[in-house]
Amino acid sequence: QVQLVESGGGLVPPGGSLRLSCAASTSTFTQYSLAWFRQVPGKEREYVSGIDRISSGIYYSPSAKGRFTISRDNAKNMLYLQMNNLTPEDTAVYFCAATVLAPVTNARTYSYWGQGTQVTVSS
Repeated sequence: QVQLVESGGGLVPPGGSLRLSCAASTSTFTQYSLAWFRQVPGKEREYVSGIDRISSGIYYSPSAKGRFTISRDNAKNMLYLQMNNLTPEDTAVYFCAATVLAPVTNARTYSYWGQGTQVTVSS
């Protein structure tokens, strides 16, 4: 059982950066792989990045690779997403999610979800 709460979203100009955080309330944080998804109206929820239980497996969508960095701090029960060189196409609600399985791209494998945090990239 995991409760997830995202923070760090906001308004940023194109080319700017944001750091998203996800705080997990659980006594078994290291049992879960974690991921970031994003969603815009009218589109399916999109996989952004995933990280396994001990940070040995890290994965990025093509659009995220080279710009975003996922990390976790198991001592603090925290998940992060550093986002650089943002574009308007990155505008979405960003969700963190947890699964006892591998951090695959299928959203249906994730049992626990945060409420989401809005990221808006605009001049």
